[in-house]
Amino acid sequence: MPKILCVVGARPNFMKIAPIMAALRRTALDARLVHTGQHYDVAMNQRFFEQLGIPAPDMDLEVGSASHAVQTAEIMKRFEPVLDAEQPAAVLVVGDVNSTIACALVAAKKGVKVVHVEAGLRSFDRTMPEEINRVLTDQISDLLFTTEREALDNLRREGIHPDRVCFVGNVMIDTLRACLPRAILPAQTLAAAPDPAVFFNSPNGYGILTLHRPGNVDDPAVLEQLLRVLSEISRELPLVFPVHPRTRSMIDQAGFSALLDSPQFCCLPPQGYLEMLGLMQGARLALTDSGGVQEETTALGVPCLTLRANTERPITVTEGTNTIVGADPERIRRAVQEVLTQGGKAGRIPDYWDGRASERIATVLADCLANGERT
Repeated sequence: MPKILCVVGARPNFMKIAPIMAALRRTALDARLVHTGQHYDVAMNQRFFEQLGIPAPDMDLEVGSASHAVQTAEIMKRFEPVLDAEQPAAVLVVGDVNSTIACALVAAKKGVKVVHVEAGLRSFDRTMPEEINRVLTDQISDLLFTTEREALDNLRREGIHPDRVCFVGNVMIDTLRACLPRAILPAQTLAAAPDPAVFFNSPNGYGILTLHRPGNVDDPAVLEQLLRVLSEISRELPLVFPVHPRTRSMIDQAGFSALLDSPQFCCLPPQGYLEMLGLMQGARLALTDSGGVQEETTALGVPCLTLRANTERPITVTEGTNTIVGADPERIRRAVQEVLTQGGKAGRIPDYWDGRASERIATVLADCLANGERT
């Protein structure tokens, strides 16, 4: 039975790996899960694994936090002996985090086939570490699974032969569709708010905010500008803000906590997937710098304003509910008003965002590996 090692490292990976592991275990492949420990909050990891039905990792590298260089190197050091011991037919990596490029590099250098799920996405912003990870992982992958047809154009420009590319759809949406019936109602999550009634009695409903990109939170001037305009918006559209630990640290260091001190601005600790799904589904609007939220809101039909100058998921703009507004206060104000007065972009669900992407991946892999073909 051909063996495939599936790598997961950070929370954005969890929603992608869950349906893939389930689909692979319905095939004749021996699928084993390797958790690098890139995101190392044990309680939060356990919560995601339980909510998403991810099996316990077969191997946990327990890498933890560090700089990009140190973390990537440490993952490579710890993954190599696992690869030597397991001798898999292929290594499957998802997304664009440090675990993705680190494990792909080790496998490629040892002649083990590399499979990249979510290939071909590009922001064309090389200042983003994730963009470097995406480009390099695609270059050394043997089989590239894409979430949208346009991703093939990016790969062609980079010299990747179309024979290595397979359009299967978006595994994130597999997870969303499977979990939607179990989404936790906003009323339960917002019970922790100083005044929960604010979010349900507002004529405009509420908005959900996520903020964690270095370009938005590392520069105190940019962070202050964003928090001020968001605080202003919260007076008309109450905002729920699950605060990333890194963002919380930067807010505290810069002395900006007072900007969030309002019953209209509900700061929560990081939430589980089912809690976030419920909050997004019930929101009038999402404001975010997260790629995953852009995809999820498009699937849910919720208007999304992306607080970045670019996106690696352009289909959420061209076909979905997403609008790029950057960090400019006036653009953000204007876009929020358009949503509140005109309803925002309706969009449509892109091709193959149908909840069956993981099944298509499993079918292709089982066929390739069971027959001993080069992926």
